[in-house]
Amino acid sequence: MPHCSIQHRHPGNGVLLYKPEPPWAPMRVLIADDHRIIRSSISRILQSRTDIHICGEAANGEEAVSKAKLLKPDLLILDISLPDSSGWEVATAIKRIHPEIPILLLSAYGGKQLSDAAKRRGFQGFISKNDAAKRLLGAVDAIVTLKQNFYS
Repeated sequence: MPHCSIQHRHPGNGVLLYKPEPPWAPMRVLIADDHRIIRSSISRILQSRTDIHICGEAANGEEAVSKAKLLKPDLLILDISLPDSSGWEVATAIKRIHPEIPILLLSAYGGKQLSDAAKRRGFQGFISKNDAAKRLLGAVDAIVTLKQNFYS
């Protein structure tokens, strides 16, 4: 996320002054899952840290694509099973539009087969919802901060 400068006019002489934003801005995360309780749980885990900001939530694929375009998050956390479309299709559509947005896929089902599919398709991470409480923050750090993939 680019850091902006804020312009102020000095009251005495009218000279423009620039006040830079702080050097760090919180990581902006978009959560897409059709179950409100899952979105809420993920949000609660992430917001336990001050360096993470939930910039938006989506309850279906169409909303996820629209919000990803609009918000350009630092990370998209996406359920692979959405009511209106496959999370795989949504992730692929977002990657076509904004290839720079890393995507961490979630599934109610774990397993090497899904993890390998996420890796083959070029997505940055995969975790099972059952493992989210203990692995989500590590996955987020690996993907966004360390620029590494994370599959479990």
